Amino acid sequence: MALYGALRLTADADVILELTADNIEKFIFAIGELGYKPKIPADPKDFLSPEKRKKWIEEKGMRVFSFWHPERPFEIVDVFIANPIPFEEMEKEKTIKKAKGFEIPIPSLRHLVKLKRISGRPEDLRDIELLEKIHGKIK
Repeated sequence: MALYGALRLTADADVILELTADNIEKFIFAIGELGYKPKIPADPKDFLSPEKRKKWIEEKGMRVFSFWHPERPFEIVDVFIANPIPFEEMEKEKTIKKAKGFEIPIPSLRHLVKLKRISGRPEDLRDIELLEKIHGKIK
């Protein structure tokens, strides 16, 4: 939201990964090196298992696997456990934003709005309204 000019009070980051074992392993290593821990009592390596992710979705209604930082508990990283939009489609349309010398790949505005519509939470619907005030109608 912030990288599209829509500020709101949140300290979380939503991450969509290409859900390959190699990529997930790299993510788990990196997030662990940064000091983040799973919010649920689970081994982060459980995230590697497609069967476990499917079970979390079916039995617990999970959409994301959340990590938090013990020294900064307001910092949350939510990683989608299934991609609501195929990763390859998102990759083709991604936008690159620069912040503090880093290039950050983010979903296209169209995909961001689609993800928020899929979520359907009141805060996500308000986000869509805010994005459309800034950028005009988004399909």
